[in-house]
Amino acid sequence: MDVDLTPKLAKQIYGGDGGSYHAWCPNELPMLKEGNIGAAKIALSKNGFALPRYSDSAKVAYVLQGCGVAGIVLPEKEEKVITIKKGDAIALPFGVVTWWYNKDDTELVVLFLGDTKTAHKAGSFTDMYLTGSNGIFTGFSTEFVSRAWDVEESVAKTLVSSQTAKGIVKLDAGFQMPEPKQANRDGMVLNCEEAPLDVDIKGGGKVVVLNTKNLPLVGEVELGADLVRLDGSAMCSPGFSCDSALQVTYIVRGSGRVQVVGPDGKRVLEAHLKAGNLFIVPRFCVVSKIGDPDGMDWFSIITTPNPIFTHLAGKTSTWKALSPQVLQAAFKVSPDVEKLFSSKRTAEEIFFPPPN
Repeated sequence: MDVDLTPKLAKQIYGGDGGSYHAWCPNELPMLKEGNIGAAKIALSKNGFALPRYSDSAKVAYVLQGCGVAGIVLPEKEEKVITIKKGDAIALPFGVVTWWYNKDDTELVVLFLGDTKTAHKAGSFTDMYLTGSNGIFTGFSTEFVSRAWDVEESVAKTLVSSQTAKGIVKLDAGFQMPEPKQANRDGMVLNCEEAPLDVDIKGGGKVVVLNTKNLPLVGEVELGADLVRLDGSAMCSPGFSCDSALQVTYIVRGSGRVQVVGPDGKRVLEAHLKAGNLFIVPRFCVVSKIGDPDGMDWFSIITTPNPIFTHLAGKTSTWKALSPQVLQAAFKVSPDVEKLFSSKRTAEEIFFPPPN
């Protein structure tokens, strides 16, 4: 496998007083283009407002830091204004219009991971802004705009040209944005830090999985996702996605080590991970991670809405399902060695606490 899998940090694309937009470039992280995956994040300062836009790609948004307000308009639906906070995951189907606002002192940071098979450029998101210096209506003639909106041409010029900023602006401190409704979060948002745990292993780690059961909209974006919190010095079992899905992983907190092994037993990645890193595990490659003493959290998308993983260590691993004779023949070892191997990891699954 000749593709460079080295984890990368995002680079700022644009920004100003209201905040900034960052993205990972396919030229630096080739697996983005290979896998048709986009990755970006937006950071809004106090009173920062990300102008209404739609994207050429379906995405999953994950709030990394802070809290704020978002507006979401699904195709031919009414606007839903929702509160968002750290740990929230939001599925954003293709064609949805969104805006984002931060009214607090703490910076609001939102990660976007998604599928770019419908995108203008493989491996990159292209946002289409409804207003601003690069808004789509700046490309229409005044005649077309005035007729579309049924306003005088002078009003059309004012509407199109007054907002001179691009993408993100800073609103006046006293400006009142629409109030969110708690009911609007139902079916739209899942907070991964508060949701019931799918896996909880003492001293090992915890997992919350997003799927069509707890967040039905992930079916429309055709992506699954999970938040994994690996305890200090614990290990995540070697495993792979057995439904040909790609794993796109962003390190949310902490640090640790990762190894990825591909065809012919070749180690295709060995790296030390830190917060802000993004990396992609190719199809059928086996990945394993070990946290540093402070542990490591990551948020991943998987390119299928209901992913299935096969683990190669632990109680639920393939090894435990195979008969002793097969193990002896496969490893070419004596029954005594096979029994020793089979007697280990009989209680732990997926995560392994550090050795005593």
